[in-house]
Amino acid sequence: MSSKPKGKNDKAWEILFSKYDILNQIDMHDKFVISADKIREYREPRLMVKFDHNINLPQIFSDNGLAILPITRGDYVISNFEAYRTFESLNTTVIQANLPALIQSLDSNNIPSEAIAINCAFASGILSDFLSEDTLVATVSGRMSSDKFDFNIQNNKSGQLAPVEVVNSQIEIDAAYEGINSLALLEAKRDISEDFLVRQLYYPYRVWSSRISKKVRPIFLVYSNGVFSLYEYEFKDPFVYNSLELIQNKNYSIADMNISMSDLELVLQNVVLQTEPEVPFPQADRFKRVINLCELLLDKPLSREEVTEEYAFDIRQTNYYTDAGRYLGLTEKSRESYKVTYQLTNKGKQIMKLSYRNRQLELSRCILQHKVFHDIFISCLQAGGMPDKNYIVKIMKECNLYHVDKDSTFERRASTVSGWLNWMLGIANDPARLQ
Repeated sequence: MSSKPKGKNDKAWEILFSKYDILNQIDMHDKFVISADKIREYREPRLMVKFDHNINLPQIFSDNGLAILPITRGDYVISNFEAYRTFESLNTTVIQANLPALIQSLDSNNIPSEAIAINCAFASGILSDFLSEDTLVATVSGRMSSDKFDFNIQNNKSGQLAPVEVVNSQIEIDAAYEGINSLALLEAKRDISEDFLVRQLYYPYRVWSSRISKKVRPIFLVYSNGVFSLYEYEFKDPFVYNSLELIQNKNYSIADMNISMSDLELVLQNVVLQTEPEVPFPQADRFKRVINLCELLLDKPLSREEVTEEYAFDIRQTNYYTDAGRYLGLTEKSRESYKVTYQLTNKGKQIMKLSYRNRQLELSRCILQHKVFHDIFISCLQAGGMPDKNYIVKIMKECNLYHVDKDSTFERRASTVSGWLNWMLGIANDPARLQ
């Protein structure tokens, strides 16, 4: 059983599972259908059924290998569905693209939403290149009815395919671009995650495959920190939810990504070391996700629960990554009663509004202002690579870190040190590592 802290969704679903004996019903009938009205007795359905990533599932779902899918406008089916797919990266190269000189209303340094990310990808020719379509026209988008279709989905308990029928469920398409040979349906995100909900691609694919004769191409676009990552999938068997295969993956940027090692060395030479803050030393290995969280907070402050529900985090990870932002002086938190809210500091806002190149250098400065990162980065430069964990722990023990005293804690936090410094080395040596 998971021991992660419980949020409002966890508690509400536990009540529903108990009231309707859902686990036993699934054991007897392989599934359980629940209405939005029943869910609404305890919490708003839109908050209770939107789990874009596997990690967002309520604890009782995770503990029992369950997932939930919409089947009508107001009904959902719960079962042991294999509903998510892990992202694969086949390509680490970042292709440079540019916005046309005539475009003044799009800014490569200010892409605050999925819609604007899509518009930039279209205007810069990224979509045309990725789809190999010289002519593209924006067509259908927004919310619409699914009509009626049925499919089979893998049951992770029995290992068999289970039938599901969908009748006039609501679907949403972020954007669609039609060319001479195909219709591309886009699902766009600005949050970095390990996986995605296949339904976001499959339901629109089934709807439009039945309406047009052209090939329908499901596309996932992830934009973060200057990089557009595009994934094209194909459902090998249109009637099997889990039959999708990754056809191609490419990464593009319309920002200036030219950062050299000498740029980082200059930051190192001019950095002013700070006293260690009274903030938990970071346990957030993937620095690109720290950046991504700051990007989301640039839009608006978010409560701890909103970060957890809208991002690919559980509550524990929310604490780790928001604390990482606080450690660097990029984020701050406030508390009213039992509600904790996170927002960018003035320093964080200024940095996140910089051009791509200047932002990365300022973020590097934020890291190197801390003695442990400063000293180990010097060792990296001298040795030509990352020192081993024992050496990192040795330096950490010399730096008076806040509330880090056990050897096991030092060893866990050492992976954050190497992760952040590898990110820095990567922005000079291999821009693709910034995705």
